[in-house]
Amino acid sequence: MQTKPEKDLELRAKVNRETARLPWSELLKHFAQGNVVWVANSLDLVEVAVRISHDDKANISQWMNSGLLAKVTDQQAAAWLAADAQLWASVVSPFILVQEQKALN
Repeated sequence: MQTKPEKDLELRAKVNRETARLPWSELLKHFAQGNVVWVANSLDLVEVAVRISHDDKANISQWMNSGLLAKVTDQQAAAWLAADAQLWASVVSPFILVQEQKALN
């Protein structure tokens, strides 16, 4: 889905409203379909969702090459399931972006 850059504020607000904490167990079906993408805590989940919505290949490639954005691995999935993890999730169809809760300082 390509969006217009001038609509970024509106898109950011929409993505932010639709971002929620979910138990990993509720995302297993989507993981099995290969549609769940992990976002490193150093990135802003909403910003990543907006960049993916814009099909911003430059940023997406940079994040992937830096190991900051990747499909969820079997090891991550197993660990989250064992820990009954709650993850932040944002949908950018057909993907669900997930991010672990950031540690509070």
